Amino acid sequence: MSAPERIPPRSVTPEAASTELLARGELTVRGRIREASNAALLCTVAYDGQEASCIYKPVAGERPLWDFPDGTLAAREVAAYEVSEATGWGLVPPTVLRDGPYGEGMVQLWVEATADGGLLALLDAEEPGPGWKAIGFAEVGQGRTALLVHADDERLRRLAVLDAVINNADRKGGHLLPTPDGNLYGIDHGVTFNVENKLRTLLWGWAGEPLPPEILEVLGLLEEALADDAPLATRLASLITPAELDATRARVRTLLTTGTHPEPTGDWPAIPWPPI
Repeated sequence: MSAPERIPPRSVTPEAASTELLARGELTVRGRIREASNAALLCTVAYDGQEASCIYKPVAGERPLWDFPDGTLAAREVAAYEVSEATGWGLVPPTVLRDGPYGEGMVQLWVEATADGGLLALLDAEEPGPGWKAIGFAEVGQGRTALLVHADDERLRRLAVLDAVINNADRKGGHLLPTPDGNLYGIDHGVTFNVENKLRTLLWGWAGEPLPPEILEVLGLLEEALADDAPLATRLASLITPAELDATRARVRTLLTTGTHPEPTGDWPAIPWPPI
């Protein structure tokens, strides 16, 4: 099945779409996203007069990984959505776990991103200028290096905190989706929630800096939502293991105790490859 030349228009936005549409609608496969490392199928989903484009990632199409149990990536994507919703930041498109044409899998609303969101840049400089945060130096060819930076953007800061909570091992630039209406979404959360620290991201610009009061307040509410028998904890318990749920609680507690953005530990590559 070849990749489609264009994405079919959708009739709902991420804000208006309900998980009911994704969970109960009829899925029709339109094509395959060939760049994806695991099977990712472009679909339309229709239910009760609504239709939307979405991504369907069947569990059967997941490649085995040495550090994650087989067949668990789809559930982790849904868990990331649940945590994002609990923060109130809406950083992950609506995502559900359901049966589909190729078995159980993750179904996520398609988000149409702007061509250039101005979130990443390469600078011919030693230090980032105003409005930018340094990631590190990158080779750009012919023995030259440039400073890779990300925007000093509150949406990115929130996403960096979400990644720290869910222990995202693969926050690439291509996983950042700014939209024309000013929102920002993060996608591809299959390698998350590991018990071991595997945070690997481009969003290190705030490493070691104090967390803003607004973020600390959200983390405090998230800690309450992760308490035993709380609705969020109950939903996550069906998606990740008890040990992974406890590790998520511990990461939230660490952020609240230190009051700072995490820093690379040196025990794990800090930046994903390829970074974009």
